[in-house]
Amino acid sequence: MDNLFDVLQMVRFNHLAFDSSQVVITDVEGKPNGILTDLFRDVVNKVNLFIDLSEAHDAGDVVASLKAHTPLPSDVLDEYGKILREPLVGINFAPQKGQIELLVRG
Repeated sequence: MDNLFDVLQMVRFNHLAFDSSQVVITDVEGKPNGILTDLFRDVVNKVNLFIDLSEAHDAGDVVASLKAHTPLPSDVLDEYGKILREPLVGINFAPQKGQIELLVRG
């Protein structure tokens, strides 16, 4: 997995897409990044509501699909594209918290 789009494509819980509330984005030291977490959660919610992720091959496909199926403004879609292209450093599963920590560079 190279970026946060890949997480959307590959990570499942009990064969279902994950709930956005289960995701926290942190830096490599484990410090949560609330802004990136909120943005990624927003993208996940929109994807789950409006598009078929199996038809998307990259972040650009997700943005194009959201543009076609929602009235979201271009600046919001640009931010969605940026978060989906954010390089992924690692994943930490925290079952005791019911969370997935997505590690990105600070």
